[in-house]
Amino acid sequence: MSENNNLELDINQLMKVRKEKLDKLKQEGKDPYSITKFSRTHTSKEVKDNYEELEGKDVTIAGRIMAKRIMGKASFCHIQDSTGKIQSYVSINDLGEESYKAFKEDDIGDIIGITGFVFKTKTGEISIHAKQLVLLSKSLKPLPEKFHGLKDMDLRYRQRYVDLIVNPEVKETFIKRAEIIKEIRKFMENNGYMEVETPILTTVATGDAARPFITHHNTLDLQMYLRIAPELNLKRLIVGGFDKVYEIGKNFRNEGMDIKHNPEFTNMEFYSAYEDYNDMMNIAENLISTVAQNTLGTTTITYEGEEINLAPGWKKITMIEAIKEVTGVDFNKINTDEEAQAIAKEKGVEYEEIKNTRGHIINEFFETFVEDTLIQPTFIMDYPVEVSPLTKRKKEDPRLVERFELFIGGREYGNAYSELNDPIDQYQRFLKQVEAKEKGDEEAGGMDEDFVNALEIGMPPTGGMGIGLDRLIMLLTNSPSIRDVLFFPTMKPLN
Repeated sequence: MSENNNLELDINQLMKVRKEKLDKLKQEGKDPYSITKFSRTHTSKEVKDNYEELEGKDVTIAGRIMAKRIMGKASFCHIQDSTGKIQSYVSINDLGEESYKAFKEDDIGDIIGITGFVFKTKTGEISIHAKQLVLLSKSLKPLPEKFHGLKDMDLRYRQRYVDLIVNPEVKETFIKRAEIIKEIRKFMENNGYMEVETPILTTVATGDAARPFITHHNTLDLQMYLRIAPELNLKRLIVGGFDKVYEIGKNFRNEGMDIKHNPEFTNMEFYSAYEDYNDMMNIAENLISTVAQNTLGTTTITYEGEEINLAPGWKKITMIEAIKEVTGVDFNKINTDEEAQAIAKEKGVEYEEIKNTRGHIINEFFETFVEDTLIQPTFIMDYPVEVSPLTKRKKEDPRLVERFELFIGGREYGNAYSELNDPIDQYQRFLKQVEAKEKGDEEAGGMDEDFVNALEIGMPPTGGMGIGLDRLIMLLTNSPSIRDVLFFPTMKPLN
C-alpha cells in the first residue's frame, strides 16, 4: 500500500474519532455548532502589543488551536486568530475537572474561546492564564502536519482556506495586497480621479484584443459577453463630461492559463481628458513608485532574484528602436508587408497568415526578442496601428500610434494610449476588426456602433491607461505566480 493510501487511511481514522467526539458532545447537549455568537475583547496582537497595560487583567480572545501540550493537571495551547498566535495556560485548578477534561478532548484545528488574565511565563512569553474555555467549532478534518505544512501547490490553491491557516506568509501576501490597492485608490483620488463602476455584462466584446467568455440572457434572449475591458464605457463617461475617472474591477478573457494569466483578473483603467500618453507615463511612474514606497518603505525591490529600481526616471524607447537595439533589424527601413515577411522568415519569427502585415510582424519581433530583456521599468512607445485599434495615430508616421506599454522584469504591467477620438477613423478600425473576426481571428473585437455615436457627440483629447493589478501585486510581494496573489485562482475540477 502506498504512503498516500496510508495517509488517507490515517486521515479517515482521525476523522472518525473526531466525529465520535462531536456526537458525544451533541448527546451531552454541548453541540459547538449551536453557538451563534462569542464576544471577544481583544485579538492576540492587541494583547501582545499592550502587555504592560493588560498585565494581570482579564481578556477574552478566540481562535484556532494550533498546538497543545498536555501535562497532567496543567497544559499549554497556542491559539491562532486573524492577527497571529498567542499561548494560553490551562489548568484543572482554574477550569474545574469537567471543563479541563473537555479541553483535553479538544483537537488541533478546533476553534475555542478563552477568558483569562494576561501574564508572562518563566521564559518571558506573553500568555493568557485561562479561567474559562468554550469550544466554538469542531474541526472534523485534521490540518496538515505542523512541521510539514501544506506544500502541494495545487492543493494549496484549491484549499486556500487551509493554506491561509498553516502558512502565515500566505496571509501576509494578501494583507499586503489589500494595502497596495488601498494606496492605489488614495493616489488616484489625490490626483483628482473619481472612482466609477461600469458593466461587466456587455453586448459587444471589445475594448481590447482577446477571446471573450460568452453567456446568454434568458429574458432578453440575447448573447452577451463578460467584459474583456471597461475601456469604452469609461470613455463614454469622458464624453459625458467627467474629466478624470478610474475603475478597479474584474476583467475576463477566455484564454490560456500560466503564471501570468488567470481567466478573471483585477485591472485598473483610468482616463483623463485633455491629456495624452506622455501624461499617462508620468502618472504610471509616480503611481507605482509611490505605492511601493508607501507599502514597502522603499522603491528598490527584488523580484525573482533581480534587483529592480522603481524610483522615477524610467527608460522610454520606441518599439522600433528597442527591436533595433536587440536584433539590429531597423523597421524604419522596412516599408512594405513583403519586406517585413522576408525579414521575419530570415530571423525565424513566426506569424499568422491573417496577421502578416508589417505592423503585426513588428509586434511579433518585439515579443520574440525584446520583451524578456526589459528588466528595469521601461516604457515601450509607438506601436503599429494594426495592433492598436483604439489609439490616435502619430502625425509623423500614421502607420504608428501614440501608445506605450510598461515592462518590468520582462513582463508587461500596463497599456496606455492617446485615445482615438475621431469617430470616422474609429468606425473604419472597427470594420477591420470585424473583417479579422470573420477571417477567423477569435481575439478581434466587434463593432460598437453606440461608442462611435458617443465619439460623434464629441470626446476631448484624452489619455488613458490600464494596469494589471494582479501582476503589480506579484511584483511588490515577490510572488512568482499570479495564483499566489489570488485568493481563489481558476482551477480545473478534480472530478
